[in-house]
Amino acid sequence: MWKAVVASGARSALVAGSFWLAGGFPGVARAELPPEHVCPTLGTGTSEAPSEDARATLVAEGDRLGLTDLGRIRTLLPDEVWQHRGVFFFEGMWMQVGPCHRRYPVPKFFEDATAAHSANVRLDAEGNLEGYVAGLPFPPETIDASAPDAAARWAWDLALRYRGAGPTTRFRLVDMPGRIGSAEVYIGRFFLLQTKARADLVASGSDSTNDALWVAGGRFEEPTNARELAWRQIRDEESLADYRDVDDTFVYVPAMRKPRRGATAWVDGVYVPQFRVSGTDGGGGAVPFGSGQYGPESSIAPTAGLSIAAAEHLRRGFEGLTLRPNAYRWTLKGERDVLAPINSANPGWPENPDRNYGESGLSVANDVWDVRRAVVIEGVARRSDADEVARLTVYIDRQTQQPLYWITRKRNGIILDVGILVHRYSGDVAEYPEWPGGGRALVFDPVAASFFAADDGLAGWRRESYDARSVPIGNAEVERLTSTEALVKGR
Repeated sequence: MWKAVVASGARSALVAGSFWLAGGFPGVARAELPPEHVCPTLGTGTSEAPSEDARATLVAEGDRLGLTDLGRIRTLLPDEVWQHRGVFFFEGMWMQVGPCHRRYPVPKFFEDATAAHSANVRLDAEGNLEGYVAGLPFPPETIDASAPDAAARWAWDLALRYRGAGPTTRFRLVDMPGRIGSAEVYIGRFFLLQTKARADLVASGSDSTNDALWVAGGRFEEPTNARELAWRQIRDEESLADYRDVDDTFVYVPAMRKPRRGATAWVDGVYVPQFRVSGTDGGGGAVPFGSGQYGPESSIAPTAGLSIAAAEHLRRGFEGLTLRPNAYRWTLKGERDVLAPINSANPGWPENPDRNYGESGLSVANDVWDVRRAVVIEGVARRSDADEVARLTVYIDRQTQQPLYWITRKRNGIILDVGILVHRYSGDVAEYPEWPGGGRALVFDPVAASFFAADDGLAGWRRESYDARSVPIGNAEVERLTSTEALVKGR
């Protein structure tokens, strides 16, 4: 069955457009978005305004696609996703084509902040940000695609996109170790609070004087081997001007019964502790790694090895939520139309714990996928010691600045991860909490992500956070979440 689909897909790709054979993108960055409800056409894979000789569309709004229809959407998927389509799509799947190039509004206070402050924002020669206050640093219509810093500007818009007050949520993380071992399910709570440069607070003159740009953290609740493992990550405002600025990261390791600093000194995105090797046994037993580097005989403190192991960063679960744009040298690859689940209509855990993710467990195909115009940028890490992610490719939604696809590579170009990021627009969610003072939040919540570790057999992970909310929380709760004292068990 699958071989037939692949063959059909190959034939359809040839029909859909010869630019795929050349390995390029259909055109350079454009000054304007395609009109709403105008879908990609056969032969170009891009959206064109209606005309007398308009071509037939590749997809139409409301189309319901199955596995045998993949050939039709070949040109609407990143090459890396198509290459691993056996992971991301499955027999029996359904995919509904959502709106083509829908305009999703943001609150007026964010638009006003962009208009008021963006003119004073600039980049230095090293891609650092200067003069930023709130809103988007670089309005998309002002980015010149031919400028050498165009991709860096898109990267900063991605990092500082509107995300409300930041998500607070429960999560279910399915960790798939690869050829050896079975999938493990982890449940907990997570938050990423924007503590500075919030457009609504800047407008009212009450923006935090704290130097922290944002604070993230969480706590694992299940299974037993990870229970009560918790962390806090504080990113300083200085990181905007120097990518080498180190986050303040603290981890509560249950076996140690106290917080300790994260063992990984520098993190690009969201820090996550090594939940695979955590435990609640404080008696000094051997660490899961064995009796080598972290064995109990290697330290006077019987739990020191376990503490160090658990406090190391694990690039899993929350990759793609944020990044340090100035840690990369960026290139603008171009623009193209893509299908992406930017506004999920089929919920997962905890609203729908039995949602079908296919045999691989990594398919988010069963959902509504909008047609979006994506800006594609590629970054090369400035750090010479980048032993993992040395290159990063991001598909950014041009209208909303949300990340759609996230692809990492080693320095030699070998793919590490291929990720699909799933969002849900609060403006379409009934009974979503109002913004304080009234009005709608109009925010994209990061409700799910699926990452396939392409360099490690069948490894990967899937996160579901479908009860995420990004409206402001009470001051007492903010103080609790941003305090390292709250990491102590039971707080």
